[in-house]
Amino acid sequence: MATMVDVAKLAGVSISTVSHVLNGTRNVEKATRRKVLSAIEQTGYRQDTLARAMRRSKSDSIGLVVSAAGEPAFAEMVHGVEQAAAERGLTLLLANSGEDAVRERRAITTLLERRIDGLILARAAGSESSLLANLQQEKAPVILLDRLFSDFPFDQVGADNRDSMRRLVQHLTERGHTRFALVAGDDRVPALVERLNGFHDGIRDAGLDAAGQLILAGQDENELHRQLADALAGDYSAVISSSTPLAVVALRAIAEAGLSTPGDIAFATFDGFSNSDLFRPGITTVRQPAFEMGASAVGLLTDRLAHPDAHPRTLRLHQTLELRESTESYVAT
Repeated sequence: MATMVDVAKLAGVSISTVSHVLNGTRNVEKATRRKVLSAIEQTGYRQDTLARAMRRSKSDSIGLVVSAAGEPAFAEMVHGVEQAAAERGLTLLLANSGEDAVRERRAITTLLERRIDGLILARAAGSESSLLANLQQEKAPVILLDRLFSDFPFDQVGADNRDSMRRLVQHLTERGHTRFALVAGDDRVPALVERLNGFHDGIRDAGLDAAGQLILAGQDENELHRQLADALAGDYSAVISSSTPLAVVALRAIAEAGLSTPGDIAFATFDGFSNSDLFRPGITTVRQPAFEMGASAVGLLTDRLAHPDAHPRTLRLHQTLELRESTESYVAT
């Protein structure tokens, strides 16, 4: 394996000059720099990034742990983080916890051992608060993404989940709907709890009977599907799902109940599918600014690195209500 000594000999320069070229610690004349870069290419020299990070106390890399990388919203968040990191010359190390708190902890430990400069974390369902307490003691700053937590002073970026659900319910109640089935999902997930609270806000704002609404919460999607399919024999006129996976649960239940959307029942979802405008009927969707959330998380992280003693910030980005045929073509009677 080639060394810096080999590079210096081939380029006809000192080892310190090679180091300055590699680390950008001093201006080097263009001609000399070209010689060094050519020698690096010819020798195949590769810098020991971990050793370099230890010397500089900086690795120019950040970690990102997401809870469900395959979901459309999280995939967009990853793209946002990736682009914003690249624009700042940062390498991104990505891990997917798969909604497993143990796997999440292992991924975080591995990333910290690689001496990342900072960590962006979209917490797994069931993630323990002790994890965040421990992360407070780490040198690398932590930014919480999407799934926010108010008990610890971390910088955070998420969406306006509660207000967006309230606006969606308002849209539906204005069209005459009074009986809703909400597929709320896993109440360990902060963003889903915020959407549930927004649903309650919307029902209260409309002066509707809270007891007349169906709320399906839980971790088992098969059980949620069964419960909704059974319930749709009743007189519910609108179904709302709180995430993309829960939209699949809801749409399957609606189909199995022999109902059509929007002819028999209105349907709307949060997050939604890629190219949801191509669905027939088009699906009314509350769309997260997922890419912007990821990019904003990197902005918060770089600001925190530059100003470690600044007061923690929480950003709430606005979601877009995309109205389509699944709610627009049906008016409750």
